[in-house]
Amino acid sequence: MLTPDVAPGVHRLAHAHVNCYLIESKDGLTLVDAGLPGLWHELGMALRHLGHRPEDVRALVLTHAHFDHVGVARRLVERLGIPVLVHPLDAELAAHPYRYAHENPRALYPLRHPRALPVLARMLGAGAAWVKGVEHTGALTPGETVDVPGSPRVIATPGHTFGHVALHLPQRDAVLSGDALVTLDPYTGRTGPRIIAGAATADSALALRSLDPIADTGASTVLPGHGDVWTRGAGEAAELARGEGPS
Repeated sequence: MLTPDVAPGVHRLAHAHVNCYLIESKDGLTLVDAGLPGLWHELGMALRHLGHRPEDVRALVLTHAHFDHVGVARRLVERLGIPVLVHPLDAELAAHPYRYAHENPRALYPLRHPRALPVLARMLGAGAAWVKGVEHTGALTPGETVDVPGSPRVIATPGHTFGHVALHLPQRDAVLSGDALVTLDPYTGRTGPRIIAGAATADSALALRSLDPIADTGASTVLPGHGDVWTRGAGEAAELARGEGPS
């Protein structure tokens, strides 16, 4: 489902409980994260709705390289030849998106958190078990402003993965938090600002510390990788997520 202008010139594309974002500028579009394979058709429809062609997408920027964020990356490279940018610590994961570190065993989560079952079922139906990785990625450097449409500033937010980054859009008063701060945890089904459960997080203590640079942006709008957009400020979102702690 496309939600236009969740921040000025930023459009949310939600599919199977995974969010991707199109950042629009006069130079074209940047896609942030690449969802699951089932996103492909939805992405085409979203581009047409916004009055764009696929060729207007100039780059794919990954907040991190878990399987549910690289789903259509290889297809975009094959069809459009666009660059894929990711933190170097996640480059290997982008090529092999199921080989990720996680603190807790995953198998018991659906039993302990049955409210997550419909979320996980939707993700499986969208191709969560069949994601192909992408190689030959370009590097994101924390602190840099990336030379792609929208000019996002890279913020290091490790913990969910060791190369996780958030993207700050200061002129649009928004921060794309990826999975460093979400409003839906797919592994527990819980909603509201939080970090993702240890079933998919490499280091929860580090992830909690990474809430600080998100809060420090002072952005009014937080655009998470899962769940609803948050419009009550990055500081409040980070404070609530700290209060929830790891799961």
